[in-house]
Formats: sequence, C-alpha cells, structure tokens
Amino acid sequence: MKAGFEFFRRWLCFGAMVLSVAPMLAGGGLTVSPEGQLQRYGRPYRGVGVNYYDAFQRAIEQEYPRDCESGMALLEAREIPFARFSAGGYWPVHWGLYQTNRFDYFARMDAVVRSAERHQIGLIPSFFWNLSAIPDLVGEPCSSWGNTNSKVHAFMKSYVREVVSRYRDSPAIWAWEFGNEFNLAADLPNAADHRPPVAPKLGTPSARTAADELTHDQIRVAFAAFAAEVRRLDPERLISSGNAFPRASAWHQKKSKSWDKDSPEQFAEMLRDDNPGGINCLSVRAYEPSDLERLEAAVRVGRSVKKPVFVGEFGVPGRPLPDQREKFTALLNQLDQAGVNLAALWVYDFNAQMADWNVTAANLRRVQLEEVAALNRKWNQQAAKSAFSGSK
Repeated sequence: MKAGFEFFRRWLCFGAMVLSVAPMLAGGGLTVSPEGQLQRYGRPYRGVGVNYYDAFQRAIEQEYPRDCESGMALLEAREIPFARFSAGGYWPVHWGLYQTNRFDYFARMDAVVRSAERHQIGLIPSFFWNLSAIPDLVGEPCSSWGNTNSKVHAFMKSYVREVVSRYRDSPAIWAWEFGNEFNLAADLPNAADHRPPVAPKLGTPSARTAADELTHDQIRVAFAAFAAEVRRLDPERLISSGNAFPRASAWHQKKSKSWDKDSPEQFAEMLRDDNPGGINCLSVRAYEPSDLERLEAAVRVGRSVKKPVFVGEFGVPGRPLPDQREKFTALLNQLDQAGVNLAALWVYDFNAQMADWNVTAANLRRVQLEEVAALNRKWNQQAAKSAFSGSK
C-alpha cells in the first residue's frame, strides 16, 4: 500500500511540473534551454519527423493541387510528430499569387497550418528554399543576401513579419527556418560554373554574373538578420538556418577558394559560424557516408556552443528493396547513437520524387514511417523515464 501511494505521489509531482510549464509554452513549440538542451513544454525532447516539402507549395504552384489534409491525417495515425515544409515559392513566378492576391495566398497557407493543428502535427516552415528566388523577384543579384540595406533584405523582413505574426500563436508551429542549404553554394572555387539556373519563363534573369555568387560571409549576414527579425516577433521558438553539413573543404574555400580538405577543428569552426547568433541550432544533413561519420562530431560541436543538432534531411534513395531497409535502419541507429536531437526524413507525399525518394503510407517505402515511429516511441519512453526519475 505504501509503495502504491509513493508511485501516486511521484506521478502527481511530475504532472504538476508539466502543468506548471504548460501556460508559459502553451503552443508546444521547440525551445532551447540556456544549457543548449532542445525542449518542448519545458522538458528535454528528441524527435524524428518528415519533410512534407510541397504541403504548401502544391497549393501555389499547381493548377489543380492536392490538399494536404489526408497526408496530415496519415502522419497523425502513424505517430509522426512534425513536418518541415517549404513556406514560399521555389521560382520567382511562384510568388505571383503573393504579389497579386495576398489574401488568397495566406488562405492557402492557413489551410496547411489548420490541418496540422487538427491532426496535432508540428510544423517547421522553411521560408526561402531557393537561394535565387527572392533576389530575382526584386531585381537584385544573389549577393544582396549579404547587404542588409538591399531590397532582398527588405522583402525578407517583410515576409518574415507577415508569416511569424500570423502563425506565432498556432500550436502547430514548432520552429522557424531560413531556407535550404545556402551554405553549399558559398565560396565555391568554381563558382562561375555553378551560378543559379537561368529560366526566364520561371522569372529568372536571362543571364547570371559574378554578383550571383555567394560567400559564407554573405549568408551569415542573412541568417543573423533573419534570426533577429524572427526573435523580435517570437521570443522562444527554435530558429534554424536550414544548412547542410559544411562541405569537406568549406574552411579552405572561404579562406583561399581551395578544395583542400578541412581539419576537424576547421570543420567545427565552419559548422559553428555558419549557424550564427540567434540561429540556435546546428543544421545538417545525413545522406552520404561522410555525413554519417560527422554526426557525432556535430553533436560535440553543438554541446560546446550550447546548440542542439537538427538533421533537416536524411534518407536512403532507390527502390524499396531489403538492402535499402537495412541501410535505413542503420541510418536511424546512427542518429540515435550520435545523440541527434531532431531529424526529418526526406521526403513524404512528394510525387515529383516518386522513383527514388517519395515515402507515403501506401507505397512500399511506408516501412520507413513505421521505423521512424518506433524510434519516436523509444525516445518518448526514455524521456518519460528520465522525467519520472527526476521527480523523485
């Protein structure tokens, strides 16, 4: 009887702690403690979600788009906690609705957010997926990301204000993200051969120049300005750069436009500095063997700068064969063992990549969702056990 009462007392204490935190973080978004611990509702959190890349984009890019309601419902049914998605057009032409009918544009984004709310799916909107879209839209070169007085920055800040102000009170919003893998284009020794594509029918200029080549200094200016604007409007939620791992030669590229391989210390410096200031997590990817080899090093860097690691994309391409499942299981194990806090599978319900990547609840890759759900259950059980032990 005494043992039963002690269990009940501890349970009440734990419940009281959770309830005491809930009013402060009613939205349930992700936050980072002063010690660098990823948290939700004030408790340590680890989770694996998906990239629902075109949950919103299909609504502004396709003539007859599918909505995301059934997709969100299936995520809920399969215990997938959150989705990262593109929160703007990929090409300049896809920003047309925003420019001509903002009411309709945001009504379509509202539909995504409300669907996520109904199905208790967290969202991580990534604002500027394509690095050249906004510069092209406002008629400036891509290097304008490094100029805080540019039209690019004015547009960026205005759009951030609209989106964050509109959705910051939604319980569906877990974090905010700048864009997608801007760091991979920075300081390339052969940058002239890798300028953004030219596609005038999609809204790009008819030619590119050296002014369209990015540097690490420029993207860091953009990340810091984005984070400052977000933080002015939302004092708590996680903010991500959306970067991939630094290239193996990133430090040498920045210093001397060289492909020479970086040392572990130089890798750590680039990973830290490419996620500056108010960007309060380290954003990476996990596709290649070299990525997986660097996961534990990234977590160590994160601990040293008090920022959790977010693997914004990971996955195994190809046909859903037994060896692919083995690789996927091994990848999840590495995420687990490395101490990664947050990760998102590439890619869910995205018909454009049906051949090699698309995972749905109905196709043969659905086993990936099942394995992700199993890892989430494991992490939830570990968190509950830790919380209960801490309440003694």
